[in-house]
Amino acid sequence: MHLNSSKAAGIGALAARIAGVQRIIFTAHGWPFWEQRNPLSRGLIYFFSWLTALLSHKIIVVSDYDLRVARAMPFVAHKTVRIYNGIDLHIQFGSGEIIRSAFPANVKITGTVGELIKNKNQRALIAEAKDNPSMYVAIVGEGEDRPVLERKIKEYGLENRVKLFGFVPSPEVLRGFDTFALPSIKEGLPYVLIEAKVAGLPIVANRIGGVSEILEAKDLSEFSLETMVSKTVALY
Repeated sequence: MHLNSSKAAGIGALAARIAGVQRIIFTAHGWPFWEQRNPLSRGLIYFFSWLTALLSHKIIVVSDYDLRVARAMPFVAHKTVRIYNGIDLHIQFGSGEIIRSAFPANVKITGTVGELIKNKNQRALIAEAKDNPSMYVAIVGEGEDRPVLERKIKEYGLENRVKLFGFVPSPEVLRGFDTFALPSIKEGLPYVLIEAKVAGLPIVANRIGGVSEILEAKDLSEFSLETMVSKTVALY
């Protein structure tokens, strides 16, 4: 059994143990206790994350950052491995015209792609655009934070400079950006940041989770789909 989502993984690992499953693998896509919560909540989430890891036979983390955290957990270090998220490094990027056509000609566009949730922190880009009258922002993605973002855009009078595009596959929009921004406050190892680097975009990002490992990588082969698959298959 291979478990991914933190909440489902805890239940799944316990159920698998009860059912006598011989091989339980848990992939932590960024430890959830790094989210901005009160100390009690973070403590409980840490405990259940550790318990999930303890019940699993093998733990995969997606960054060296999270590997260091796992190695500090009791009875977990010896069964934890790091396997980066992998993507096709030969992505066929679109023209990005869907983005360019929504803004005046020749302006510089800062773009981001991600689920519209608090952890992705798109609100920070809207606040920055409010204070910078030359800043144009494209926000691609959908999620529960959309009403909040819409209110902020309207409140600040930014309808002409900050636009929400809804869900569009990232390869179709990245070439429409002049700069890619990742203002997230919690990340594991974001696929879209690897895609932005493959696209050759200048990147501005919060250095959290595995973000620095992507930004500082000289050789992207570690992030190839083939490398990820071969290392994962080896665990079985």
